[in-house]
Amino acid sequence: MPSRSAAGVRTGVRVVVSGDRGTGKSSLISAAASDAFPEYVPAVLPPTRLPSDFYPDGVPVTIVDTSSSMESRVKLIDELKRADAVVLTYACDQPMTLSRLSSFWLPELRKLEIKAPVIVVGCKLDLRDERQPMNLEQVMAPIMQQFREIETCIECSSATLIQVPDVFYYAQKAVLHPTAPLFDQEKQTLKPRCIRALKRIFMLCDHDMDGALSDAELNEFQVKCFNAPLQPAEIVGVKRVVQERIRGGVSDLGLTLEGFLFLHALFIEKGRLETTWAVLRKFGYNDELKLRDDILPVPTKHAPDQTVELTNEAIDFLRGIFRLYDSDNDGSLQPSEFDDIFVTAPESPWTVDPYVDAAERTPQGNLTINGFLSEWALMTTLDPSYCLANLICIGYGGDPTSALRVTRRRSVDRKKKQTEKNVFHCFVFGPKKSGKSALLNSFIGRPFSSNYTPTNDVRHVANAVEQIGGSQKTLILQEIPEDGVKKLLSNRECLAACDVAVFLYDSSDEYSWKRSRELLLDVARRGEESGYGVPCLLIAAKDDLDPFPMSLQNSARVTQQLGMEAPIPVGVKLRDSKSVFSRIVCAAEHPHLSIPETEKGKKRKRYRRLVNSSLMFVSVTVGAAVAVVGLAAYRAYAARKNT
Repeated sequence: MPSRSAAGVRTGVRVVVSGDRGTGKSSLISAAASDAFPEYVPAVLPPTRLPSDFYPDGVPVTIVDTSSSMESRVKLIDELKRADAVVLTYACDQPMTLSRLSSFWLPELRKLEIKAPVIVVGCKLDLRDERQPMNLEQVMAPIMQQFREIETCIECSSATLIQVPDVFYYAQKAVLHPTAPLFDQEKQTLKPRCIRALKRIFMLCDHDMDGALSDAELNEFQVKCFNAPLQPAEIVGVKRVVQERIRGGVSDLGLTLEGFLFLHALFIEKGRLETTWAVLRKFGYNDELKLRDDILPVPTKHAPDQTVELTNEAIDFLRGIFRLYDSDNDGSLQPSEFDDIFVTAPESPWTVDPYVDAAERTPQGNLTINGFLSEWALMTTLDPSYCLANLICIGYGGDPTSALRVTRRRSVDRKKKQTEKNVFHCFVFGPKKSGKSALLNSFIGRPFSSNYTPTNDVRHVANAVEQIGGSQKTLILQEIPEDGVKKLLSNRECLAACDVAVFLYDSSDEYSWKRSRELLLDVARRGEESGYGVPCLLIAAKDDLDPFPMSLQNSARVTQQLGMEAPIPVGVKLRDSKSVFSRIVCAAEHPHLSIPETEKGKKRKRYRRLVNSSLMFVSVTVGAAVAVVGLAAYRAYAARKNT
């Protein structure tokens, strides 16, 4: 059974108990479940369930016993990999079993790449030799320093029931309220993603936006998260603790952001992680400190040839954000201004592929308004859920369902011979050294470079394209490496989200032309087979070089046969590529045109027409026959009636 609900909430915790033979694993489990020391315990217990009301969090715990024998190793590994938490046992009366934790068990968990938190448990506390007392903290400190996955250490006795229930309470707590996402044990500080989440929560609760939580705002925060108000004396006490420990944690207006962060760090240091987690979960965060899927109403039920776009309401919000953070009013965002926008998001989203260097920037490296909105359009196209999460994190206060819209099916657009889309996705095909990367770079204003660097992975760029009449559309160019075309076309729906396909070739190289033509035919066939045919354009790149003989004649003949436009000459080196992007958008705006037809496709279309006309002829013939038979029957009936 899954351990999470559809909303990502834990519905159960699976704890696997392992350790050396004879350390008291089975007795520990039996004593926890029955609250009594068992007289007889089998070698390995079946899975044991502690009901949901066993601990305050109301989540049931399933405890899995294991054997350390070599015969059971495969089963042990399988159970460890399925564990939410691992309890590692040693026997207090057998010091060798304690040393085995750091010499075998903990390294073994790392070798198996077990990511679950670990609870180290000393069993048989009642049997320890009183003449050899042990300070658990001193003994375990160096081990915990070496193995940060250890969450808690505890000693217990199944015979006397000392701290037996606490063992699995700590195991459950380590799963439901994990330390790792919140706190850096080595640096003893809150982790960056935790700080960002708490900053967002602070700003949401600071209704008057004065940089501090007043007594009323603190009280409202307390009621929202814990369903109980703070008494005036409690508020005074909280402020006093902060004032005594951190400078600037409290101002005349109330609890500052520094004080708010300090309080949560203090909760974690005191072992009260459930307090911070209760706050985070109330504001929609999951265990990775990202907004949960259940609060992101992203439209998921749509056809493959439909895409998701930002609504005008969301775009207006983003324009306002741009103006707000453009503090020097120079029409662009400096890196520091850009980082400030996403200070309340889990991370700055555009510092990694496919978003890094995907949009227009100034020569100084600043992000223009076109670049800013284009990055958002790209993120919406590729990952609508991620886009909506970031919108909410940076302060989008409208109804989340009003931020995104699903476009009409492209097959419908073809029939209507027009589209309502504002963002077009273009696949750029071509052989190596045909100029694909140069075309993408010119689209976002990058200078031409004569150094050849092959593109091995899919690359995206996006920018606004001004059309005749003043309208503006966003165009996304996706470079498809030549080596990746076969893998792409192996997916039947690969062209569903593509609005237009562009095929580049080096007009001075005959092989480049032939290879580009092959790619064009491959894509055309896939479009005909799948029903997702797309408008296609041929681009004769490197127009500044001398063309190979017969280039114009060959390309014109091929495009004419396929029912396409003649190749568009482009010289990126001469910076004359600007008009080609308008041509690409124009082709996307007319989804019924420029779709290449192969000979096989034409034959298939003629066959369908023949079948349809035959069916129509049969229908008309049958209809006429029925009419004749009906008339004859009526005449016979009328004659009989007269007689």
